[in-house]
Amino acid sequence: MKVAAIGIQEVARAAGVSATTVSNVINGRDAKMRAETRDRVISAMKAMNYTPNALAQQFKSGQNKTIGLMVPSVASPFWGAVAHHVERAAHLRGYRVLIGNTTRDHSEEVRYGEMLLASGVRGVILGSAHVPFDHFRPLLDRGMQLASFGGRPAEGNDLLGASVSVDADLVGRLSAMHLLGLGHRRIAVLTGPIRSEAHMQRLAGIRSALASQGVELGEDLIWRAQNRGSSDDNEGLEQGRIGVRELLATPEPPTAIIAQNDIFAIGAYAGAADLGFSIPRDLSIVGFDDILFAAVLRPGLTTIRQSVPDMADGIVAVLVNQLSGKGDAHPHIRSTPELIVRGSTAPPGAANTRLASS
Repeated sequence: MKVAAIGIQEVARAAGVSATTVSNVINGRDAKMRAETRDRVISAMKAMNYTPNALAQQFKSGQNKTIGLMVPSVASPFWGAVAHHVERAAHLRGYRVLIGNTTRDHSEEVRYGEMLLASGVRGVILGSAHVPFDHFRPLLDRGMQLASFGGRPAEGNDLLGASVSVDADLVGRLSAMHLLGLGHRRIAVLTGPIRSEAHMQRLAGIRSALASQGVELGEDLIWRAQNRGSSDDNEGLEQGRIGVRELLATPEPPTAIIAQNDIFAIGAYAGAADLGFSIPRDLSIVGFDDILFAAVLRPGLTTIRQSVPDMADGIVAVLVNQLSGKGDAHPHIRSTPELIVRGSTAPPGAANTRLASS
């Protein structure tokens, strides 16, 4: 028995809309559409596993319906998830995605940009919060449209056509307030190089929350990984392990640690275990990102979730609209983070003082 192919008409019937409405969503012509209508169409396409025929659309319109995505490394659980959801969001709008791994190297980003432009690709999503973006200016002068996943431009910077990021200040405040609520007062920060606006805002949020309770974040409680090897995401495991061991070996070790991301936090689990510390009895740990592994660790990792699917869908929708000559100039989408409480945090115990007394 031959199964009929699913097309726009079938999606339209499932969503309760016209075929024209489905076509408008696929082709990025949904800027003035009601959000509820657009969401119904996208939900129907997902439920029916419908992917538009990008090649046929390109022949019909004369447009190259491909966008580029540059990430530090798809081997990173976080950036791998970003790539997956960006690709899914693009496919639902009839676009393909070309992915490049750049390790945050400016020369690699420019090289990929040159390749994309040579292939007729104008829209590029950059997975990095590290500013400035000045190395892209020659590419933008030649017609590239640049969007950022994870960062936003400084005031007056017109290089980014669009951007999406989580509220970094709130990420820091949520982490710190959770630990303060458990009774922790000696709270450390485990981080890589603080080179992006997002990292600075997160640290400011932590400081602000601690200060509101009369707690100071001294420099001795901030472990930074710069000049300790590569800043690549996959080095975070070892950096987290080294960092927590150094923090716990101080005369007054912390009772809790806020890690830059979940990879650093997983490394901190290992470093604490190296010294015989138990989580959360001896040390509480909070991560950031809520990657897949966070829920299956033992104990599960308390972390701050940023909604990657929603962020990916938002930035792709904006970029597609802009490539179609629609949409606002330089929009920024701010995502609200969510505290996910698991087993890695608890009220402070007494066992963490043993290094100081030994």
